[in-house]
Amino acid sequence: MNDPVYPVHTQQGLISNVVYDDIRIGQSASYTRTLNQADIQAFAAVSGDVNPAHLDPEYARNTLFHGVIAHGMWGGALISTVLGTQLPGPGTIYLEQNLHFSKPVRIGDTLTVTVTVLSKDDEKKRVTLDCLIKNQQDIIVVSGHALVIAPTEKVSRQRMQLPTVAMFELGMRQKKLLDSVSALEPVRCAVVHPCDADSLAGALDAARQGLIIPVLIAPAEKLRDVARCAGLDISQVELIDVPHSHAAADRAVALAEGGQVEALMKGSLHTDELMGAVVHSTALRTKRRLSHVFHLDVPMYHKVLLLTDAALNIAPELAEKADILQNAINLAHALQIAQPKVALLSAVETVNSKMQSTLDAAALCKMVERRQITGALVDGPLAFDNAISAEAAHIKGIDSPVAGDPDILMVPDLESGNMLAKQFEYLAGAATCGIVLGARVPIALTSRADGVASRVASAALVKLLAHEYRKNTP
Repeated sequence: MNDPVYPVHTQQGLISNVVYDDIRIGQSASYTRTLNQADIQAFAAVSGDVNPAHLDPEYARNTLFHGVIAHGMWGGALISTVLGTQLPGPGTIYLEQNLHFSKPVRIGDTLTVTVTVLSKDDEKKRVTLDCLIKNQQDIIVVSGHALVIAPTEKVSRQRMQLPTVAMFELGMRQKKLLDSVSALEPVRCAVVHPCDADSLAGALDAARQGLIIPVLIAPAEKLRDVARCAGLDISQVELIDVPHSHAAADRAVALAEGGQVEALMKGSLHTDELMGAVVHSTALRTKRRLSHVFHLDVPMYHKVLLLTDAALNIAPELAEKADILQNAINLAHALQIAQPKVALLSAVETVNSKMQSTLDAAALCKMVERRQITGALVDGPLAFDNAISAEAAHIKGIDSPVAGDPDILMVPDLESGNMLAKQFEYLAGAATCGIVLGARVPIALTSRADGVASRVASAALVKLLAHEYRKNTP
């Protein structure tokens, strides 16, 4: 005969206990939970147990279990959940727990945890419970006994509202960017005045990862001093000696004009030094305005965001904005986003004759309608909240196919764009890289504050676009 089961009743939003005197031998309580990857990552983050058997699929494939498995004590934590919230519930004091791990638990397994009262100690108010965890195939994966002190006073408390825990793989989309260009051959890239450790290390790392073949252009002795202090080996890298940063920019542009390099990468010189040389080159300029696009991997957003223009054009007029928008759309296409959604940002979402950014946004939408700008779904003006949040747009009565799901954010001017880009990076934890479009070669325009990872990711954009430009060259 099976032991009787005495159900534990809980009100919605409340957790209640079972006091010692009401506990009966054979009484049970259960809890069901399906394991996902975020559970494993969260348990590792909280516990510090970063055993690769739980976190590294490549390593785990070669273990006894041939794949990633849950931490054993994750199952123990589920038992604690039942003891602390159901039977006996709030007020329970955990004294002992033994566990036997019979089978591995894998991502996707649905576990049912059952605790059953085995015995009571009336003098000490102690209860011994049998603990079983079974998977979806009714196979025991964990078993053991728990000893607790049961509460003697009835407790019924509102269930606590816990903070939301979100697990992010920081920089994962940047890694996918690097993976997407791995089959392409590296491109010769002029690295302009990389006379600090980060810009030099970024170029060398990009070379090691098969993204570029760097041509270092800088004062040779200064560059060798930087390399020596940073522990970097540049002995096998082509180096062109020039007297200063202005000369480096001019020489890099000359190499690009002559087809000796297919891309440019900014080092530790000022942006206007490099871009001034590009702007004055009739061979590198095209009919389209030069503009910059940030590639942003924002952890709280569900896909890559492109942000333009936050680096080059200070206060662009309508015709310039049309070029800036088309440049960003073309980059999205190169990134395999077939019909990018573009939010034209302003401070408000209605057209206001006193706010030029709203008038420009409305005109750009009409230019898209008339096919003067092609390849995207464009809406604006949109304020940032209703561009990013479909809920915010709904509250404000905005019916937009872009709201809540943009691929591209276009800002009205450099000041707002630069502040927004840095907020994404420093407050929202975005991994960033960037590229200049509108010239005959792609230009990686990194900030002097950018780290090595950002420079490598920018090199991946350079490689991608250099190959795209080859397709369009007769």
